[in-house]
Parts: sequence; structure tokens; C-alpha cells
Amino acid sequence: MTVPEKIKREVASLRKTIERHDKLYHSLDKPEIPDADYDSLVLRLESLELEYGLSSQSSPSHKVGAPPLKKFAEVQHEIPMLSLDKVFEKDGLRNFESRIKKLLGADSLIEYSCEPKVDGIAVSLLFENGELVRAATRGDGKSGEDITHNIREISCIPKSIELERNESLLEIRGEIFLSKVNFHKLNNNAQREGQKVFVNPRNTAAGAVRQLDPANSAKVPLQMFCYGVGTCEGVDLPSSLSETFRLLKKLGFPINIDTCVASGVEECLDYCSRLASKRDSLDYEIDGAVIKVNNLSNQQIIGQNMKAPRWAIAYKFPAEEKTTRVLDVEFQVGRTGTITPVARLEPIFVGGVTVSNTTLHNMDEIERLGVCIGDRVVIRRAGDVIPKVVRVVKSKSNRLTTPISIPTSCPACGAPLEKDGAVLLRCGAGSSCSAQQKEMLKHFASRSAMDIEGLGDKLIDQLVDEGLISDAADIFLLTTDALVEMERLGEKSAQNLIAAINNSKNTTLPKFLYALGIREVGEATALSLATRYKRISDIEVASSDELESIEDIGPTVASRIVSFFGNEKNLHLIKRLQANGVKWPIPDNKSDKVFSGKTFVLTGTLESLSRGEARDRLIKSGAKVSGSVSKNTDFVVAGPRAGSKLSKAIEYGVKVIDEKEFLELLT
Repeated sequence: MTVPEKIKREVASLRKTIERHDKLYHSLDKPEIPDADYDSLVLRLESLELEYGLSSQSSPSHKVGAPPLKKFAEVQHEIPMLSLDKVFEKDGLRNFESRIKKLLGADSLIEYSCEPKVDGIAVSLLFENGELVRAATRGDGKSGEDITHNIREISCIPKSIELERNESLLEIRGEIFLSKVNFHKLNNNAQREGQKVFVNPRNTAAGAVRQLDPANSAKVPLQMFCYGVGTCEGVDLPSSLSETFRLLKKLGFPINIDTCVASGVEECLDYCSRLASKRDSLDYEIDGAVIKVNNLSNQQIIGQNMKAPRWAIAYKFPAEEKTTRVLDVEFQVGRTGTITPVARLEPIFVGGVTVSNTTLHNMDEIERLGVCIGDRVVIRRAGDVIPKVVRVVKSKSNRLTTPISIPTSCPACGAPLEKDGAVLLRCGAGSSCSAQQKEMLKHFASRSAMDIEGLGDKLIDQLVDEGLISDAADIFLLTTDALVEMERLGEKSAQNLIAAINNSKNTTLPKFLYALGIREVGEATALSLATRYKRISDIEVASSDELESIEDIGPTVASRIVSFFGNEKNLHLIKRLQANGVKWPIPDNKSDKVFSGKTFVLTGTLESLSRGEARDRLIKSGAKVSGSVSKNTDFVVAGPRAGSKLSKAIEYGVKVIDEKEFLELLT
């Protein structure tokens, strides 16, 4: 199968995005998107990999969690701590049961153990001869972080248990969480003391169990619910999960009282419905239910794949909704001048975070909702990157409301607003508008662009306000002496920022093009441009017709690119950036000749560089990278543990090279 380049790029982008969010969520406890958004990314990746034969063991769709951080001792899980497959509809749960019955060869009702899907941190507790000797996070499923010192501070977890045999090994697995009540208490205390408040209970719990100082961990009143057993030696377990829970409770472990046994999928669905109805009244955050085959022998028969057990499934609940009031509506100016109405709300806790503002997108959306200042509105947080106003609550008890007025001038610079299409308003002042100026700089410094670590939004605002920078080129003229004069920026921080700025000078052409902030040019389009032209001077003189011949670039995008490079101010900025040291590798003639227009397939393990790095270097050299071998493939790069792709290459007579030969060609 020939895989379209568009699909390859989307898969690569999805993998990179998911890996980043895995690290943010599992390793750094700083998630940027709701679980529902993450789930949709994974589902899209899985569907593309299946449809186009792009499945890879290195793909995040086959991985669990994220690798442990180096600041903790690493713990190997003898039995992997797997993730759970997810369903979102009733039919998904019914299909799950159909698969179970097929695997077991059973026609009768299957007995399930049902429990709330607690939004917390999965941990492993190892008891040797009844004594707690080790606690670890799930990590990437194969290895986690040693957090024994912090787990000993959680009062509900027994530090020793009474077992019938002297020599035993028992691994208890559970979910660490912070109750809603305790979360609000912590934030109230933080506010009184003028400290930073916590974002949500899950992040707070994750941060607490991963403190280096157990005294800091002890300040957070964590709890745990057990959900299963891992390694077990010298302990006689019952034949079912429900009976195992009873045994664990007798031993002193905390078991969720909302766990129950159900016969058949319809009883499971009834359980899910009851659980969803009392979601708000629970003292801990949940986002669904977990359904497990109750019989432990049947679990062994059903087995597991590399990522998840086949005998369990997570049934995810619909987005959580809460009601609050619109206090005001402000209009913000984006990087390209787009004017966006933002509703300021009475703070409300929904979907695991406190929401105090949300976008209303444009005036057409305001009209469609019929929302006014003072209205009570329903807020939903799930499936969207940001909270969403679902509808206005019509009630006689509503206070007097004020219609939202359409602005006629830019709220930042006062320039007249222009209509852009049917629904958008735009400030045409460009970089002379202070708001656009700041947003352009924030985009330039962002992770996907120049990736200047430490140059965050607030610091950029401060640098612009104090007149230290006015455009991207000015960033590379900053000095430590100038920075230390700024409020709340010490000498060490200033030195680190200057180092990060200097490091960012060595970039790639795709990243640089994306950093320029050309309208309609995202990461994928920037990569396409860099692959086609290789030198920015060639892009500067490219015609619209030329640009439109590139896959995924249509007339609108082509006109945006031509317009950008036809602006002398933009060309001057590019020259200044290069003069200030910003540079990227330019493919030499050797690599051009070897790789240009050639199709490569990577298979097996590469030792000196990752698959992603190899792919990027090939693309920079003008090659195409495919996920499958065909008669049109020019080279297959085969590392250790190469599989069916190598066999296909031999079958089709495709030239096969090893990593050493590949690197020689690159250099």
C-alpha cells in the first residue's frame, strides 16, 4: 500500500504530540489538555496506523505512560503495569463483552467486577514477609520511580500486614488520589498565605508522591484505593477479584465502597449509569468506570496485549458540565490580529480544573448562544482544549443582563477593525499593534518554533513593556546585564535565559519557517516548504503557482506565503535574525544527489539515532520516508530486530543498507 505523504505527516505529528503529552502528564504532572482531548489523539493515531499499516512498537499507541524521571531510583515491574483500553458508548462496552465471550468460548453471562475510574496516580506497593519494602509509580509500565519514602507518609496505607506464612511476597496495586475536600482546603490555605494555588486534585497528588523530601509530601493528605494484585508468592488468593478485594480489606488496605459485582454487560451499564448520576457527590474525581472480568483464571485465559489487558475496559463518561455566571466579556487580540471575545466567569470547578474564563470564539457564536453579560451559562470541559459555553440557562431568576457590544476599534492599539470573512474581526495594524507584537514573539519563542526555554509569556510581556525587545531579532541582542535590571529576574535566571537564547540559534529550516508566524503556515506546511526548497532564498522568490504544486498547499496558503515574503519589513527581519546568529543546516550536494526524490523505509532498531531523527535528516536531504515497503521503495534501512519490512525488501529486490552505511551516506 502506498501511503499518502499527508497521512505520514499526520501520523508523525500525532506521535510527537502524544509523546509530549505523555511526558507532561506522567512525568512532569503538568498536563496541557483534558483527558478527552488526549483520548481523541490516540484514537486518531490508532485508526491511521491500522488503516495504512503504519503500526510500530515504538509508537506511543503501543506504550504505557512515560519513562521514569532520573531524579528517582528506577524500579523494574516484574509484572508490567499496563494501561486500559477505552470505550465511550454503550455499544463499545457490549462489543467488549462479545470479544470476552469469544475468547472464553462462553455463551452464559460473564461476571464482572465494576469500580469507579479514579483520576489519580497508579502505584505499586511491595510487601515482603508482610512488611512494606518498596513503592513505585507506574512509569512506562515496565519501570517506575521509587517513591517509598513518600508512600510511608500516607496514613491509610498499612506499613505491615499479617500473613499466614513467614516467607511471602505480595504486590498491591492502587490509585493514589486527593479528595475534593482536601484539595479545596489546600487551595484556601495557599490563597491565605499568598502562595500559588494548585490546578487540580490529580496534579496535586502526582506532585506530592514525587517529592524528594517526604516532609513536603506529608503536607498533602493523600488517600488510596486498591484495584488489584501484581506479584504474589506465598499468599493464597481467592478465585475472583471481588473476593480478593475482601481479603485485602481484612488485611487493612483501603477498598472503594463503590466497587460491585455485575452479571452481564447490561448490569455493567446500569452500574455505570448509577455511578455517573452521583459523580458530583463523590469526594474524589472520576472520569468513568472500570469493568473487569471477575474470575482470575478467566483473566489469565483472556490475556493481554503489549499495552492493555484484554479482560478489562475503561468506560469513559461524557463531558462534565457545570453552571456559572458571565461576569463580563473582553476582546483579545491574537498574533494575526484576530479579535476573540472571552467570557469572564464566576469561578467554577469543572472537569478537574477551576474555570474562570472561556472563549466565545466570534460574534456569530455569541449570537447563536444568545449570551449576554449577567447570564447563567452551562460550561463543559472535555473534548475541547479549553472550556466551552454550551448554552444559556433561561431563568426568571436571572439578574439584569447586558448585551455584548461589537467593538469597532482594536482594544489594544485603537486601530479600526476590519471584517475578515463572514464572522471574524481583525486588527490590520500588524506588529505596530502592541498585542500582536507580543503574541508574535510568544509564538516565535514557543516549543514548536525556536524553543527558547525560559522565555515565557509573562517575561515577553515584560521585555516588550520595558522596551528591551520589539521584534524577534531583538531577542538575540539581549544581554545578562540588561536582564538582571528587570524586576524578579536574578543573575542566575538571566544567565540561563541567555544560554537558552544562544542554544536556539542552531535550528532547522522547518522550525524557522514556522517561527516566522506566516498566516496559515503550520508545522506540516513549514516542513513541506523546507523539503521542497531547502533554502529560504528560494522560498522568497517562489510564485503562487509553484507553491500550489506542493501537496497540501492551496491558493489561500500560497497567497499568504507570497504576501509574507513580498513584504520588505519581513525580509529585513529574516536578514537581521541571520545576522544575529540564527542558522540551520543546508543540505550539501552529496546528500542532495544521494537522497533527493528517493523513498526510504526504516525498520528495526537504530542505535546511534532515533527513528524520528533519522526521518528528519532524510526529509531535510530531500528524501521521502514511507511506512511500508513496495516495489517503488529505493532503500530500506534495517537495524537489529528488523521484521516483515526486511522480508518484503528482499522479496522485491529493494536495496537494504544497515545503520553504518546509512550514516556514511548522510555524512
